[in-house]
Amino acid sequence: MSEAREQETGARAARTHGARTNPSRIAALRPAYRADLDAGTDRFFAPRRTTCPWCSSGRLTRRLRTTDLLQHKPGRFTLDRCADCGHVFQNPQLTPAGLEFYYRDFYDGLGEQRMSGTFGGRGAMYRSRAEALLPYDPAPKTWLDVGTGHGHFCAAARAVLPGTSFDGLDFTDGVELAAREGRVDHAHRGSFPDLAPGLTARYDVVSMFHYLEHSTDPDRELRAAHRAVRPGGHLLIEVPDPESRYARLLGRWWLPWLQPQHLHLMPVANLRRRLNELGFTVVAEQHAEAHDPVDLLAAVWLALDHAAPREDAPWLPEPPGALRRATRTALLLAGVPALLTATLLDRLAVRPLSHRLGLSNSYRLTARRA
Repeated sequence: MSEAREQETGARAARTHGARTNPSRIAALRPAYRADLDAGTDRFFAPRRTTCPWCSSGRLTRRLRTTDLLQHKPGRFTLDRCADCGHVFQNPQLTPAGLEFYYRDFYDGLGEQRMSGTFGGRGAMYRSRAEALLPYDPAPKTWLDVGTGHGHFCAAARAVLPGTSFDGLDFTDGVELAAREGRVDHAHRGSFPDLAPGLTARYDVVSMFHYLEHSTDPDRELRAAHRAVRPGGHLLIEVPDPESRYARLLGRWWLPWLQPQHLHLMPVANLRRRLNELGFTVVAEQHAEAHDPVDLLAAVWLALDHAAPREDAPWLPEPPGALRRATRTALLLAGVPALLTATLLDRLAVRPLSHRLGLSNSYRLTARRA
């Protein structure tokens, strides 16, 4: 999975989502998308679960029903919540065909340039993640970043840990690009659980920053991490917090729901308990430090983008006409004051009090393997 599988996609991705894409490139992709959609979307969804995938309870309630608010691909998506353990999960979950369809052109393809700019400009956040390890291991020799994408975290983390060798793991060819660009020392391409037997006890540190929520089986990913971390080494995990008050206040406009890409959202108590069961000891739990101050900005952008006529995309039957494009531009321009106000509130009013008010949108755990 790529580093773009992070809830903080919203800050710059929201602002650049409306950037015009090459019309000829969109036109070239349109026939393949039409063929996919003509075959129907039922094959994109697995059978609905009747039990919680985390604790097997049958006490499920509907948490949210929404659409694809970023790409606007067709489909409706439901998140259920377990009344016993609080786990939130997509139900029904996407099939492999659905994952391919909805991820296509989001992080790669049409979306690659936008996302590369988004993540390439977040060096301060990446350095703070690396600094979170310093109290527990100030000089790790080897670090594996799972879901590294184009390796921007690893490149920034070198400034904090210049003596550390950083490897990256990802499904996509972005990790191979990261190796060619020198951002990672070694690229592992493929599924982490499948690759883990060959990585047994190789790393002082394994990180998963906004990765687990995209996994079809988070428990399998955690077992892979336990295998790859050497005894005495550390696992760093950062994920969206489904218990954030923003999740209730903003409803479907809360960016970390990120449907249909986010499949599982785990309350911190659940993840702590599972790590303990696997043989880890949680040595740090951080909320304010993991908070990304974009909630109000992203909510305003998503609402504006939803209300405006669609910009061109290859999954639409035809490009929008001049009137629709002008209407969209006018509406988005009218929304600029609201976007600016939301940005100021996010960064100046909410950020200093995010954890105290229960608004932190993410949490970070640092765990030591026994």
